[in-house]
Amino acid sequence: MQKVMQKAETLIEALPYIQKFNRKIIVVKYGGSAMSNEELQKNVIKDVTLLKLVGFKPIIVHGGGKEISRWVGKVGKEAQFVNGLRVTDEETMEIAEMVLSKVNKHLVTMVQELGVKAVGISGKDGGLLNVDKKYADGKDIGFVGDIREVNPKILYDLLEKDFLPIVAPIGLDDEFRTYNINADDAACAIAKAVGADKLAFLTDIKGLYKDINDESSFISRLTASTAENLIRDGFIGGGMLPKLTNCTSAIRGGVNRVHILDGRIAHCLLLEIFTNEGIGTAIISDEEGA
Repeated sequence: MQKVMQKAETLIEALPYIQKFNRKIIVVKYGGSAMSNEELQKNVIKDVTLLKLVGFKPIIVHGGGKEISRWVGKVGKEAQFVNGLRVTDEETMEIAEMVLSKVNKHLVTMVQELGVKAVGISGKDGGLLNVDKKYADGKDIGFVGDIREVNPKILYDLLEKDFLPIVAPIGLDDEFRTYNINADDAACAIAKAVGADKLAFLTDIKGLYKDINDESSFISRLTASTAENLIRDGFIGGGMLPKLTNCTSAIRGGVNRVHILDGRIAHCLLLEIFTNEGIGTAIISDEEGA
């Protein structure tokens, strides 16, 4: 009976959040270890599917970097990176598009196995992601795109028809050339364009630390201004720097709240969104912080 009561209490705790976010758009950036582990993959998809069934309007934007590197190695090429960006020649771009398409349709299948209609697209479809060529410190890194414009009509159409959109981060330039896009950048740009209430990044760490080597410096909640100050004062480095920059950009662009979550924790999305304590780091607007 005690276990049954605990389940009831959990549902009651979730109720105000379900009411608050009903019909609101949430963008989930999905990648990292949560994507390479089959059990974690199932848990993430279950979370997003449940969000859909209780009234959210989720959009998944996925990566696939580790899988791309694996296939690049299979054809005898060595993956190269400049400032964390994959050097993408024409052959690598073909491999990346093939791999991301494969990942995309696999996620669609997993969602539909749970009884929710999903449609997999890339940034090419409906002119969703229009890009310019991206450079890394002035270096030409090939077919890597910097998002210039998002045309979200195709996403609105899919959401209106009760589909769950799953987006692969590939875009076109004005000459209709294909470019690979950093999935974090794509998720941030899409969240701003659709006016998402929430943007969730699934990562390989618990969340944000003021000092990555000090467990006690974990930050569960901070404003966009505080995050920008941490970046300016040099507390944030490595792979977290561009991610946190995207978080603050999303808040400044109208997204209500951004979450950095450890995708290796089972059901991290549900724990963060539907419980009072949460488990990751939430970045909020200065107004909400006040």
